[in-house]
Formats: sequence, C-alpha cells, structure tokens
Amino acid sequence: MTDAIKARLYVTDALSAGGSVTLAEDQTHYLRHVLRLAPGDAVALFNGRDGEFRAVIAEASKKTCRLDIEAGLRPFQAAPDVWLCFAPIRQGRIEMIVEKATELGAGRLLPVITRRTQMQKVNTGRLAAHAREAAEQCERLDVPEVAAPVTLEKLLQDWPQDRRLFVCAERSDTQSLLSVAAGTGPCALLIGPEGGFASEELTQIMALPQAVTVSLGPRILRAETAAIAALAILQSARQN
Repeated sequence: MTDAIKARLYVTDALSAGGSVTLAEDQTHYLRHVLRLAPGDAVALFNGRDGEFRAVIAEASKKTCRLDIEAGLRPFQAAPDVWLCFAPIRQGRIEMIVEKATELGAGRLLPVITRRTQMQKVNTGRLAAHAREAAEQCERLDVPEVAAPVTLEKLLQDWPQDRRLFVCAERSDTQSLLSVAAGTGPCALLIGPEGGFASEELTQIMALPQAVTVSLGPRILRAETAAIAALAILQSARQN
C-alpha cells in the first residue's frame, strides 16, 4: 500500500469520511487499465459541493471499483461567479475553450448562436466531459456547467439584472477589460464569432444596461485566444 495519491476523480456521490463510492465502468476502466491502479492505491475525490477527500481502492473488478473514503483533504470553495458566453467554433478549438475556461475558473459556459456563427450544432455532453476532465487535472473543487446553446436574442432577453456583461470588442480604442473588471459581483464575458458580431447585434447588445464594451488589446484575436485572454485578465483584475 502506498500513501501517494495516484489520481483525482469527479463523482456525483455525497462524500464524507468513513463512506464509500462505487465507480461506474468508464471511471473503473480509467483507474484499472489506463493508470493501472490496484487495491490499496489512493485516489482524491471531489463532487462540487462537499470538498475533496482521500479515498483508497478497496475492491476492483472488470466493470466496477469501490473506494473507501478515509479523510477530507480540502473544504469546498466555489469558483468565482463568472460566466463565459461564446459563439461556438469548429471542433477541436471549441474543446480548447472549454478546457482552458475550466482551468481559469469560469463557473458557467454558455454557447451563443449569433448571425455569423459557423458551427450551429454543439455537443454539450462532449463539452461537459472535457470540462470534467479539465477540473480533475487542474485541481478545481467543482466543474463548470456547460449550458445548452441559445441564440444571442434569447441570451439578452433573459439576462439577469445583477450580472455585468463585458463584451469583448475588436476595437483597441475601447476601455480595457483590466480597467473595469475589478470587483466581486456576478459578471460574464461575451466572445463573438469569427468575423465579429453583426452591427445589428452590437446594437442589441449595447442596449442592455449591464453591457460594457471592453478591449483585449491592439490585435485581432482568434475566438479561442480571446476567451482565454479575457478570463486571464478578469482573474488578475479580481485578485488585485
């Protein structure tokens, strides 16, 4: 038996010292056949509400694995109340947005269909799996929600009154995100499609009282770069 933690998994079960968790076939396969763990090996578990716990593989078969929970490692701490709203882009790059947004602490990911969005169908199940794997790797204590895609009109129509919306524009003469992002209240970033928002869409967005147009710098950024840069800037502004 070794004391070092060999893996980290997100589970939906309640977690407490003295309890146990039985893994489904996919996570059992990961532990047993990918990582080649065996009974006695330690695993960290988290569920997005109870914190992080140390568990030990007690029993393992081909399709299931039972973990006995030994002790708490970290109390739960929720991610900042930050949403990332983004126009879907092609496969491969959209997964990068989800992965990096998870690492950078976004609490909710909202695909937004705009007039110039080229990718109309979004596999939210696949993206949610990427978010879960990224949370496991980066040691988050929760997993961001991946919402179902909505049109820009629907997003604006239902926008919460208490949440600021930072609209990442392509114009470098706009006020910088860093200069206006300080604070701790609920907020969101809106990243447009490749080719930018249509002029009519920008008019609709800026009619929203909570919307603030911000710049990410002097260069035109690809959608995935803009999402990563905006979240990094926001994280920095809110830590200072």
